[in-house]
Amino acid sequence: MNIQADLTPRLSEGRWALFLDIDGTLLEHAAHPDSVSVGEELRLLLEAIERRLDGALAFITGRSIASVDGLFDPLKLRIAGLYGLEHRLTPDGQIEAADEPADMAALADEIELELASKAVYIERKGPVLAIHTRAAPHLLARATELVEAALARLPEGYRVIAGNAGVELMPLEAVKGAAIRRFMQLDPFTGRRPVFLGDDTSDENGFETVNAAGGISIRVKPQGETAARFAIADVASAIAWLEANFGTKQTDRDNLVA
Repeated sequence: MNIQADLTPRLSEGRWALFLDIDGTLLEHAAHPDSVSVGEELRLLLEAIERRLDGALAFITGRSIASVDGLFDPLKLRIAGLYGLEHRLTPDGQIEAADEPADMAALADEIELELASKAVYIERKGPVLAIHTRAAPHLLARATELVEAALARLPEGYRVIAGNAGVELMPLEAVKGAAIRRFMQLDPFTGRRPVFLGDDTSDENGFETVNAAGGISIRVKPQGETAARFAIADVASAIAWLEANFGTKQTDRDNLVA
């Protein structure tokens, strides 16, 4: 689909449900996922948005819930972590967690032996294995070969997702669209129109889900084809858009999307 590049929608007043990816959308990517930090201004903005939407705000991320809570502490939001393999359906609710299967653990051990000493970060996220090559882009092809070869050794039900600076191996049920659909069936999301911001290949399923629901899909810094119907140039622009549409600073509402 040809997106409306840099034509980000100005939303009308209405009943919106907001879903946000984190890395590459709210935070700039780093060579190591633990190298990023969250400023107080972003925390306060998200708190304001959650209040304005009566709680209809959720993170939809490939990070674990524990990782996100550590980043945004003391703020806790509704969240789907590990692409929907983990959930916290209310900010103060219990976490539905996902464990690391033995076969995935053995595979991670093998890949670490080959790649971990070469500026590649191997991130073990329970049933999801992520190989980050941002600090060693020349090894992305090799990392992809390793996880694709591993598919034949694992039980059925896994898939490989290639990203902008890494590759991930995950269960088929780990899809952001399914996580969005689950939230949309629950209060305070039900009956609202969904909005989803993401930046990577793993967000495409979420864009498709939101499009099918008549919502607003926005890809940050798009590269190549995407299902998203709108684009935002970078992280700073994404945060400015959130402020303008859902935050406390209200500007004029010309060219609204109703």
